[in-house]
Parts: sequence; C-alpha cells; structure tokens
Amino acid sequence: MANINFAYLPGDGIGPEVGEAAMTVLNAMAIRFGHTLEPEFGLVGGAAIDAGEKPLPDDTYDSCECTGAILLGAVGGPKWDHLKGEDRPELGSLLPLRKRLNLYANIRPCKPYPALIDKAPLKRERLEGTDFVVMRELTGGIYFGDKGRDAQGAFDVCRYSDMEVERIAIKAFELAMTRRKKVTSVDKSNVLETSRLWREVVIRVAANYPEVALEHLLVDAMTMHMLTRAQDFDVVLTENMFGDILTDEASVLAGSMGVIPSASLSDGRLGMYEPIHGSAPDIAGQGKANPLAMILSAAWMLRLSFGLNAEASAVETAVEAALEGDQTTGDLGGKLSTQQVGEWIAEYVSQNDHQS
Repeated sequence: MANINFAYLPGDGIGPEVGEAAMTVLNAMAIRFGHTLEPEFGLVGGAAIDAGEKPLPDDTYDSCECTGAILLGAVGGPKWDHLKGEDRPELGSLLPLRKRLNLYANIRPCKPYPALIDKAPLKRERLEGTDFVVMRELTGGIYFGDKGRDAQGAFDVCRYSDMEVERIAIKAFELAMTRRKKVTSVDKSNVLETSRLWREVVIRVAANYPEVALEHLLVDAMTMHMLTRAQDFDVVLTENMFGDILTDEASVLAGSMGVIPSASLSDGRLGMYEPIHGSAPDIAGQGKANPLAMILSAAWMLRLSFGLNAEASAVETAVEAALEGDQTTGDLGGKLSTQQVGEWIAEYVSQNDHQS
C-alpha cells in the first residue's frame, strides 16, 4: 500500500475540468490497488492572480517542492494578456517551477493509438509504425536568457552551457538504450553558435553509448522529416524552443493534441506531469474538453515519481479501451462530456482485475 502524495494544480481554463476527470480516475485506481491518495491542492497561474496572489504563490511552490510530484492542468489565457513579464501566468509560474525545481528534461511521446489513425489528418501509411519520444531540454536556451527592450528594439538571448547540454543528452541516450537504440539530435548548427556547441557535446556523450546510433538533423529539415518518415525516429533530442515547436507538430502524428501527456523531470523521481495542450478558454466550462492527456499524465506520474507500474498500466489500458469503444469527447467523435469520460475510465479501472 502506497501513500500517493502530490501537488495538484488544476490551473486555468479547461484545467480544472480535465483535472477533475483525472482525479476521478486516480481515486478509482487508489481504491482498486489499496493505496492512499493525498493530493495537495494549489493555485497557480491566472487562477492565483484572480485570487490576489502572484502567479506562483509561495505555498503552492512549497507543496510542489515537498511532494516532488506535480500534476498540472493548464495555465494562462487571453484574460491575462495585458500583464507584463513575470506578472503573466505562464512566465510567472511555469518557467519558475521548471527552473527552481531543476525540471530540465521534458519527455513527450508520439505513438498513434490505432483507434485514432483514421481520424488523423495524415494518411495511414504516414502514421502506422510511428513510435518515438521527444527529449526536450527545458530550463535553458532562449526562454530563460536575458530579454528586454531598448532604443533599438527588443532582444532575447539564447545561451547554453556544456553541462546543460550534456545532462539532457545523457537522459536521451539512456532512454534510447531501453528502446530501439537511436538518437536523432536536432539543432541549427549551420547558423547558431549554441547549436554548434550542442552538436559537439552530443557527439562527445554519444561516444559513451556505442550501441546507440546517432543522427543529426537541422530543425527546419526535421519539420519535414517528422511528417514524411516518422517511423525512422526513436528518441529525438533537442533544445528548448525547437522542442516546443516540434512536439506540437508531433501531435498531428498522434491523431490529437488531446491525447498526449508530458513529463518534466529532474534527477531522481522529481517530476511535473501535464497535458501538452493549453487552457483552451473558448471551451472552458462546457464539458467539451478532452481529458485523456491529463489522465495519461497522471499515469506517468504514478510510474515515474512513485514507481507504480501496474497502476499506471491499468490507467493506460483503460484509456485505450475508451478510444476503441468511442467513449470519448466530441473532438474524437464520441458523445461524452469531460467528466463522463473520466467516470467511464474510472469504472474500467475498477472492474478489470486482470490489469494487475
């Protein structure tokens, strides 16, 4: 019996709705496997601002640091677009959380569910057999560099150190050793000095993993190759901004952004888990939001922060069953509300003893 203590930050827009569905599933999992669920609720982003707090309140951060496992819904929206700098929901909460907790390795999978292949905008032959993971460096690069404006214009500084590149490269090669033993490193080394450093360090790290094949691609070429030969990739390693863009492109291969979880990891079992989609304020409060990515993010939390592999697999199997049975929200062709999807998956987890 495990005590599953984590920080639960529903956030903004559809975050509370998909979060409620995920919590319904987690409660069913806890009962099914005899665990104790202890979420610590925290305000973050626009919700914190509306409550008169800063985007990352001190008590929210303390909860994240103490539990070491964070389940996050979504942050931001046009309601707060008038705010500047770190007063904005994203800049004032997500980036500080990543930096202060040293969540430098962001992992996003791309493996289409069979039930979604024919609903994706690309042809079936472009999708079948696709199974890769993007390993994105998350605490360096242009998002964290000096930024500002002067009389000449605006500037954003991109900087990487040897150490920052080396540690994310090690994560990528270690992951590749558990998969198909190939790393594709994506940079812009024909133009950017940071990318030239990136490539040099990756080559140096690769020497310690002779079993792993290493491929280099420029980021502009990768945007094409990802859609034309997706089956060739195993672990895609890249820097912060390139990874942000490429993982959204990869969602097209998976059939829907609404089914892709992510994990932002440090060393050990410290991690933040969230869907890759945003807060979608245009559909907030309507029961239309697809909760599957949030539910799968909760499954990743069970596996990576708590070592509960059987429990995570039970949730993932239930999500696959929901997709196969069209027990989904309207964006995937189903007729259920956000919470009804969560309840259906929770019921599946509860009733299928064979999953353990």
